[in-house]
Amino acid sequence: MRFNILAVDARQQVISLDLEAASATLAADELRQRGLKPLSVESKGLRLSMAGLALTRKAKFATTLFSVELAALLGAGLNLAEALNTLADKDAHGERREVLAGLLGAIRRGEPFSRAVAAFPRQFSPLYVATIKSAERTGSLKEALGRYIAYQEQVELVRKKIVAATIYPAILCTVGALVVGFLVLYVVPRFARVYEDMSSTLPFFSRVLLNFGNLVGSYGWLMALFFFALAALAAWGLSKAAVRSAINLKIWKIPALGARMKTYQLARLYRTAGMLMDAGIPALRALGMTRDLLAAHLRPQLLLAQQQIEKGIKMSAALAAAGLATPVAARMMAVGERSGDMGRMFCEIARFHDDEVMRFVDVFTRAFEPILMTVLGASVGLVVVLMYMPIFELAGAIR
Repeated sequence: MRFNILAVDARQQVISLDLEAASATLAADELRQRGLKPLSVESKGLRLSMAGLALTRKAKFATTLFSVELAALLGAGLNLAEALNTLADKDAHGERREVLAGLLGAIRRGEPFSRAVAAFPRQFSPLYVATIKSAERTGSLKEALGRYIAYQEQVELVRKKIVAATIYPAILCTVGALVVGFLVLYVVPRFARVYEDMSSTLPFFSRVLLNFGNLVGSYGWLMALFFFALAALAAWGLSKAAVRSAINLKIWKIPALGARMKTYQLARLYRTAGMLMDAGIPALRALGMTRDLLAAHLRPQLLLAQQQIEKGIKMSAALAAAGLATPVAARMMAVGERSGDMGRMFCEIARFHDDEVMRFVDVFTRAFEPILMTVLGASVGLVVVLMYMPIFELAGAIR
């Protein structure tokens, strides 16, 4: 059996290697004979911890949680190496253990902490690396981590509110679609067989519905195959960046919705740039680092604004000319330029726009949910009435 192994050598460096052994225990024994201290032994996606040799699933690395715990340990008086060692001892398995072992090994080799986290680009974003690098210049790692934690909490709060506002409409749409689908694909075809002999005397819309029921009954498998192929084609299309960008552009052209989506994007831009500027990153570089946070069609506008700032134009004027500043944001930026505290002002602008987006989401949800329930109820009621209308007419004729 082949194992992926993470171990510490005699120079206290973390190394990774593959080893063929009959069992994880024998693999660990062979490592110790070589003078290596095993941290973990992994086989076929499962991890065997040296602490208890217990099989567990591989745990993912949570950057925000790591930052919270590290900041707490630094605040308690531990140095960086001691704090990382404490966190590594706490987590005996999973991706988190690997990352912490790698960070600890880099610190013991004398590497800067920013270079250590940059070696794990999947776990630590360029924004995080820049925050740590700025902290190394000022010697305030705990404060830098606090800024990053506050930033992530605010971003997560906005995201959770938007997701929570969409859950109930999504459930309504799903349940409504299932009910209408059940009626049209299962119930209507059976009613169509009952009304076959009186099809010429049925009301027009009832005949249309029942003819569709006959069609489903006769070609149900072909229709199911067609809808499956359509769903697969839609999924394939959505996996393409060009298609997603085209759909986004169409949505952004919807007057009220597009304006709020742009406000949400700009709030992310302001908050991230503000946090970076507070950390000591130059304004122009901070704006450049926020590029990937923007929608694809807004990135050329940010590049244009950067070029204007490089020419000596004020940031408020450059962003406003590029279409990346609302009237409120432009005025607040002008105040920040006069006071020399653009980082704090950018954070205030982001907070203002986040509140604006949340108010819109709340109003939209309150208005949309009753409309959606009315549409779904009317759709189900219409199908039921059209199915039973011939029975009503037959009962009237008998009287």
